[in-house]
Amino acid sequence: MNHFFAGCFYRFGFLCVFLTGIDHAVVAQVVGTVNNDVTTPLHELSPAYPIPYKAMSQEEIKNNIDKVFGYLDKSTPARMMNEKTGAMIKDPRDMDTNTVLAPGDFRLTSYEWGVTYSAMIRAAETTGDTRYALYVRERFDFLKKWVPAVQSRFSLEYIRQHKLLSQPIDPQALDDAGAVCAAMIKASQQLKQPGLRQLIDHYIDFIVNKEYRLQDGTLARHRPHDNTLWLDDLYMGVPALAQMGALTKDNKYFDDAVKQVKQFSKRMFNEKLGIYMHGWVENMETHPEFHWGRANGWALMAMTELLDVLPRNHPGYTDVLNQFKKHIAGLAQYQSGSGFWHQLLDRPDSYLETSATAIYAYCIAHACNKGWVDSGAYAPMAMLAWNAVTTKINENGQVEGTCVGTGMAFDPVFYYYRPVNVFAAHGYGPVILAGAEMYMLAAGKRFKINDSSLQYY
Repeated sequence: MNHFFAGCFYRFGFLCVFLTGIDHAVVAQVVGTVNNDVTTPLHELSPAYPIPYKAMSQEEIKNNIDKVFGYLDKSTPARMMNEKTGAMIKDPRDMDTNTVLAPGDFRLTSYEWGVTYSAMIRAAETTGDTRYALYVRERFDFLKKWVPAVQSRFSLEYIRQHKLLSQPIDPQALDDAGAVCAAMIKASQQLKQPGLRQLIDHYIDFIVNKEYRLQDGTLARHRPHDNTLWLDDLYMGVPALAQMGALTKDNKYFDDAVKQVKQFSKRMFNEKLGIYMHGWVENMETHPEFHWGRANGWALMAMTELLDVLPRNHPGYTDVLNQFKKHIAGLAQYQSGSGFWHQLLDRPDSYLETSATAIYAYCIAHACNKGWVDSGAYAPMAMLAWNAVTTKINENGQVEGTCVGTGMAFDPVFYYYRPVNVFAAHGYGPVILAGAEMYMLAAGKRFKINDSSLQYY
């Protein structure tokens, strides 16, 4: 009769097994290491993060900016051509009814490209790469040459019908004027680019004197209802007003910009949630709130640009800064576990959206760089948002996951099912802005991994 006795104990990582009474053979048992709380430092296991969980180096950040820049530099030519023959037109005297802008992937005079011009200027400033500034110079030189030439050659009716540089010649909405105006003022001031004042004055005249406003002076629209506020219009109006204040030293522009922030916020900022609704209608008794991501981004970026130039002794400075901080604190609650924010910020079953995430990455990083907010609290959030955004830059330098142009609605379905597309121009400026600001934030290697988590010191 076989007798088996086994005694087993575990000490200092060794397993000792005593075997007796085996008649036929001695069998060696190899016991594998078991990952448990005793044998393994479980907190050091590698998580399956959906995005890079690290601090990107300046070199890595710059490589991502350059990938996007390379695509845009090739796909947005600044040339006039004969549509019938394909020949380039260099002399305005050679224009005729076959004259068009050379086709590209994006419109050079749209508000989205106003954001992109500002982004290129900031990227040149933070990285020292003059190619970004040259991109702006070349396209603004093109506009200052051809806008007056087209205006003198063709009737306004023709320009409108054929959309031949119609936005700078005959702006019809804040979208046509504000963002490009702000970028031109920056180019004239920071890049010392001459010859832009006539265009700047034309744009600012529309914003100040021709854009529709409520009786209290708040910028408004007549769509989809009369006397409607679109949160987007904070960005379409405030940066141009702020930059004009800096250019002219006339406080009336600063006063108007501050008034817009305060009056939009009074009507549209949800103090409990810390975020804005997208639309507000003067005669609507109840406002279903839909907190669209990119519109919140436009509001945050408007305040960012205003704080950049608003004198600290201006009576509205503290109000704007406090509103900015409240908005960032609110947004912090809604960043997803993948670093992105959602299309509707407080609805996690809506899709993850790139352009809003890029705007937040830029504004939060900029606030950290400026000392407006606690960097220890917010810099890791900005870095992880940037890391998320870079996963949407494809091999061609196109930005994926950006919501297309979006109207304003009072139902969730509209927002949930807005398409995304690489030709949605809204993503490109914010991505370059975010990269430019993260490049600066990454200087000095102040990001560290401490006890497995990303920290900023």
